[in-house]
Amino acid sequence: MGNTEHDFAMERRLQKLDPVLHRNFTNAVFAIQYNLSNYKLIFPAFTDHTMLHSLSVIDFTNQLIGDQIDKLNADEIYTLLMGCYFHDTGMGITLKDFERFCSNIEFGNYFETHDRNDYPRIIRDFHHEFSGQFIRRYAGLFEYPSEEHMQALIQISRGHRRTDLFDETAYPSAMKVPGGNTVCLPYLAALIRLADEIDVAAARNPILLYDIEAVTEELAILENKKLKAVRYLDITPEQFILRLDTSELTQIGPISVSKLISELKKVVEKMQWTLDYCREVVEKRTPFRITQKKVVMDPDPS
Repeated sequence: MGNTEHDFAMERRLQKLDPVLHRNFTNAVFAIQYNLSNYKLIFPAFTDHTMLHSLSVIDFTNQLIGDQIDKLNADEIYTLLMGCYFHDTGMGITLKDFERFCSNIEFGNYFETHDRNDYPRIIRDFHHEFSGQFIRRYAGLFEYPSEEHMQALIQISRGHRRTDLFDETAYPSAMKVPGGNTVCLPYLAALIRLADEIDVAAARNPILLYDIEAVTEELAILENKKLKAVRYLDITPEQFILRLDTSELTQIGPISVSKLISELKKVVEKMQWTLDYCREVVEKRTPFRITQKKVVMDPDPS
């Protein structure tokens, strides 16, 4: 079936449960559109991070949730929807915000091996942390219902990559918010991390998708060729299926078919690792579940 239609299950559920929160969410989405396009000023040839990517993440998240949506309360759905839109806001920050936010981010020993003046690379590698800083800095624009809602949004946005979702302090399973509900942060963060990871189809039209040290013409060709070979991704209750366009599995310049297939297998391995990690987090730390267990390619080029 592919990821071509939006069923808006979470939006409809939120509107039914809490019209005020739903209106708050839609107002925030309207306000965030400009920032989501700003990443092109820094990364003009990078993977799509606009509203289209956000919609894809929401679509995949809806499919991952499935019939568990009735177990999610209004505050969890609001926070999850906001996270789907805000998790990449760090990609489009201004230079002034970059300089301001850096003082609040723990870089560890990163600069022992990376250039402090490589502004785009630093943003790329830590954009989840810059997203968290952006969410707090511009709270007044988005009218979060409470400090607790904002903190939950920060954590699940940061959690879409690298952060430890087993950390019970950073990601409590029942974070209290005003009104009596609790928010299950490890489940929401795992959903966004997994949905973001599996948005790898050709529709995003990237030159770069993964962290790399240097860009060469051969690498750019390979990245484009690799992602064009993935027509779309299907989700079944048991697995993720990358539907391949076999016409793309051909020699092009220095890129051999065997090299392309090898790179596609790396995509599957990375997705499988993320799936396994998120499944374990959800199984051990939440009352929810992720039913999918395997990532496969169809047809199998090997």
